[in-house]
Amino acid sequence: MLKEELAIFTFGDLLEHFPNRHIDKTKVSKIKEISPQSEFIQVAGTLMNLELAGDKRAKRLVGQLKDSSGVLELAWFQGVNWVQKNLQPGTQYLVFGRTGFYNGRPQIIHPEMEIYTPAMSEGKPFLEPVYPATEKLKARGLNGRQIGKLTTVLLSSLQRKDIEENIPAYICERLGLMNRYDAFCAIHFPQGPEEYDKAVKRLKFEELFIAQVRVNLIRLQRHKVSKGVLFEKVGDLFNTFYSKYLPFELTGAQKRVLKEIRTDTARGHQMNRLLQGDVGSGKTIVALLSMLLAADNGYQSCMMAPTEILAQQHFNSLGRLLKEMPLEIAMLTGSTKAKARKKILEGLLDGSIKIVVGTHAIIEDAVQFKNLGLAIVDEQHRFGVEQRARLWQKAPLPPHVLVMTATPIPRTLAMTAYGDLDYSIMDELPPGRHPVTTVHRYENARASVMDFVKTEIAKGRQAYYIYPLIEESEKMSYEDLMQGYEQVKSFFPEPKYSISMVHGRQPAEQKDVNMQRFVSGDTQIMVSTTVIEVGVDVPNASVMVIESAEKFGLSQLHQLRGRVGRGGEKSFCILLTGRSASVDARERINIMCATNNGFLIAEKDLELRGPGDIEGTRQSGALNFKLASIVNDKQLLELARYEAEQLLEEDIEINMAKNLQLRKFLASQKGKTGWSRIS
Repeated sequence: MLKEELAIFTFGDLLEHFPNRHIDKTKVSKIKEISPQSEFIQVAGTLMNLELAGDKRAKRLVGQLKDSSGVLELAWFQGVNWVQKNLQPGTQYLVFGRTGFYNGRPQIIHPEMEIYTPAMSEGKPFLEPVYPATEKLKARGLNGRQIGKLTTVLLSSLQRKDIEENIPAYICERLGLMNRYDAFCAIHFPQGPEEYDKAVKRLKFEELFIAQVRVNLIRLQRHKVSKGVLFEKVGDLFNTFYSKYLPFELTGAQKRVLKEIRTDTARGHQMNRLLQGDVGSGKTIVALLSMLLAADNGYQSCMMAPTEILAQQHFNSLGRLLKEMPLEIAMLTGSTKAKARKKILEGLLDGSIKIVVGTHAIIEDAVQFKNLGLAIVDEQHRFGVEQRARLWQKAPLPPHVLVMTATPIPRTLAMTAYGDLDYSIMDELPPGRHPVTTVHRYENARASVMDFVKTEIAKGRQAYYIYPLIEESEKMSYEDLMQGYEQVKSFFPEPKYSISMVHGRQPAEQKDVNMQRFVSGDTQIMVSTTVIEVGVDVPNASVMVIESAEKFGLSQLHQLRGRVGRGGEKSFCILLTGRSASVDARERINIMCATNNGFLIAEKDLELRGPGDIEGTRQSGALNFKLASIVNDKQLLELARYEAEQLLEEDIEINMAKNLQLRKFLASQKGKTGWSRIS
């Protein structure tokens, strides 16, 4: 049962099944003290009666506990027969549980109970651990208290030498950390709150430190060991484009990132760099200049995008930028016609095509390169590890890897989930880009919103109307979209206005035609689901109306907003919501209206949703922490990273005598954690 319900397979697992809180067993409250603000409470009283209620399908057991101040209702919905057999009305019990109210009376559902003796509430405070347990386990009589008894037996049979250290002693001494054996004893059965806090700090630091040693080890060993193609020079192609055809002066951030890429590719080791740039920060130019650097050194480049729309977008913008350059560029996707495909495959094999942009089609076995030197992956979270790995196998020496994402990643997340990569940040908007003005409006202001959109269209601009896509109910989403489309049509009647519609149910061809009509300006309004979240570049679009904005996550709202403000005109994003939006939703809307800074938004998103829900975090052991939180333990994470970097700088092989305990621990953990690597 412990295996199935709590994944406890070994004594080590039991030791790491930490209590989620402690209760002072000497503190017994009165029933009358229970209020709607109470969360957990411990009371003592006499069990008055036990009765079955409900029908056969929804049977429950109900009892009353009485003390000198009042009556508390107790209820059980599972394990009813077992509870009925083991509890005796008329007996005094100590009862602990989460409080609630039912029909105005205080109630505890599935309470923890033991026979009460007055001696229990005497003497010095005794902190009893409360462990997470499941209803199934409780029904079998294995509740949090029984798990505590198992842990007591385990700890009493262990000696200090049985729980070996894994953090070097000199680090523990310098930071004043409790030793590992004492920390495990104190986190389960502390003598007081202070001892418990010290134990938690030690074990949280351990989790973060081990994770940082691992990811930094991968990164440093790659720098030292992994061979990569050498880009020795900055040649004619790069210099000609930079001096003659660069459409605007590069930002300081773009120059900094290019310098990092040039340094990486000139060392003879494989580059593995994550480039995170806020929407509109100009990642495409950096990618292009990197590909020209590869071409100057005789190497080919490929750029892989998750969707055909995005691949087409990249191909078009690169084609425009390179139109005066003597460089052949091709596009390869699933819908490339056989004749064109054959020609592209030949050009890649003989080296005449220097740059190929495409989708998953690039990683098919039939696609072979003469000398692939640089692989750029856009929006990498849309690709699996295996898919990326197949790309690196297309060259005798692994190509340099530049992974780009327009979803800014909070620093703490980048340090853990992406710590094995070198990462660059672009946080400046290119010249001529204006921040988007974002406002919130309620449903009842729809008419004035529509009038505002009309004034923008009258100036020759274009507009987006975005509807949420609820994947669990695609049919409902489709109906909502069609209803919205009709509503937009009623405000913007033909022939004065033309409207395109794009959604996931359309055939790819129809979707592309509708998209192209909007891109070329044949239609002034695009009604769409989030399918346009990335990759649609229409500089003339100056307004975005997001319907039911409360249904979107922060990062998604920020990505959508990035579709406007791409030209030189002032742009607007209008968030439409109902009045009944939740507190969280209102907070998201307020953040969006307050800032255009994607990194700030990503930090807030992490705080609101936690790392497990952020799109783009790798499914990696880096985030499988039992105690530590990259949201709440930022300072401890910074400290763990610093200590890990210092240790590896001095001893990258972890061979020194003072670090052997750590080496032994890492070896014992091999294969236990899913550490994914970009290459």
